Amino acid sequence: MMRLHPLAATVAVIILCLTNTAVGVAAEEPKSKALPPIPLTLAEVLAWVDGSHPLLKGSGTEKIVARGKLLKALGAFEPTLVNDYELERLVKSGKTVSVGFNDTFLDVRHPWGARAIGGFRAGIGPIEIADLAIGPSESNQPIMGLFLPLLRGFMINPENAELKRSELADPRADIQIAQSRQELFLGAAMQYWDWVAAWKLVDVQRRAVRVADDRAKQVEQRAKAGAVAPLDVVEANQEVQRRKETLIAAQRAVEQEQYKLSLFLWDGDAPATPPGERVPDLPKPVELPSPEVVQADKVAAKSVRPEVREVAIEAKLNNIDLELAKNNLLPRLDAEAEPSRKPGEFVLGLGYRFGIEMRIPFLQRRARGEVLEAQGKADRFVLVQKFREQQVVVDVDNALSAIERAKQRITAATQSLQLARTLEEGERFRFTLGATSVLFVNLRERNAVDSENQWIRAQADYQKSLALYQWAIGAWAKAPAAVTPVNYRPTK
Repeated sequence: MMRLHPLAATVAVIILCLTNTAVGVAAEEPKSKALPPIPLTLAEVLAWVDGSHPLLKGSGTEKIVARGKLLKALGAFEPTLVNDYELERLVKSGKTVSVGFNDTFLDVRHPWGARAIGGFRAGIGPIEIADLAIGPSESNQPIMGLFLPLLRGFMINPENAELKRSELADPRADIQIAQSRQELFLGAAMQYWDWVAAWKLVDVQRRAVRVADDRAKQVEQRAKAGAVAPLDVVEANQEVQRRKETLIAAQRAVEQEQYKLSLFLWDGDAPATPPGERVPDLPKPVELPSPEVVQADKVAAKSVRPEVREVAIEAKLNNIDLELAKNNLLPRLDAEAEPSRKPGEFVLGLGYRFGIEMRIPFLQRRARGEVLEAQGKADRFVLVQKFREQQVVVDVDNALSAIERAKQRITAATQSLQLARTLEEGERFRFTLGATSVLFVNLRERNAVDSENQWIRAQADYQKSLALYQWAIGAWAKAPAAVTPVNYRPTK
């Protein structure tokens, strides 16, 4: 057998050790621990709603409807190209002749009620056109015409009123979109915190089941040793089943809240359900806004909230109807000048007709009724706007009250939970000494579980009250929510 030199043996051992270490490291690299999922935040939920919710996308079609109304109203004033061919059989100088004209002109209407035409007239047959007195022998003459209302219909007329209404369709659509965003964001925020709370309640029940299961095994072993009565084993097993039943109900609540939350989170054409691994921790309470900030928020909310803005738009629409109704009380006084439209009049040398027409209705029942109706609506809108503004103030105060009371509930629930856990630990210690029974230990644990449940619900209600405050001040109606990027930071 060959013997190695001591130095060579030492080098061989070192190489072997380094090789094994490298192999071990290489084997451990593929088994590196996966990073935990990123918690789902409320900002991400709101950005998701703003970008993909069908109802919010559907409300965006109101802008298309508004543009359609504006184009429809503008159609009443678009220029019209007219070609008119007129021909009559007349007796001229003892002879029967065919005379007429062919007019080609542009008919233009103005929103103020004026109407004008301009073009050319070509004579047909042996006629002399007296239009504009350019020349009696000319067979082609320019023609012009004008219609102008001097009282009723001047500046205010049904077509112009419809145009003004259509101009308000776009800001009205913005209000409807803001209203939809406000309601969807509030519903999503409320449902998000219900979903978070439901998962936290399930975790509490799971821990309670594990504790009861471990105690049942412990009591069963002690019963076999004769340290406790067999009836305690039945009591411990019954408590395990009772807590399992509560856990199943809590799991059903989680599933229900997941389905509700999925209606706010859409991926394409189907609702998306966030996994339970993305449930975040409940944030800690923050300081209430100062009275100065609250007062500024109230003032801003009166001009931002869609409910108040909607009343203002309705009032503007009613003012248009009121102006139109008052204009209809005026008598009609129309002035017109236009080319004669009968070929026979050319024979007499009548190329144009001029006139002023006045019509004075006596009773004006329809116009007076329209004025009375519009004036009544205007008075009502003033009262409705005052109510909406006060409603905004009350909503802000209500949200502040909810925040303050939820914060107090968290403080009380925290102290109650600490006391309940102290009683729970003390009762368990007494049970190990044989100074109490399984029943009292179960009661203490149930009390601790109920206290923790109340603590979780109080924290969820606090976060929901913060969302209610954002809704009350109209924070979600100002502009679409920006997509918040999620920066992942690995836990240390």
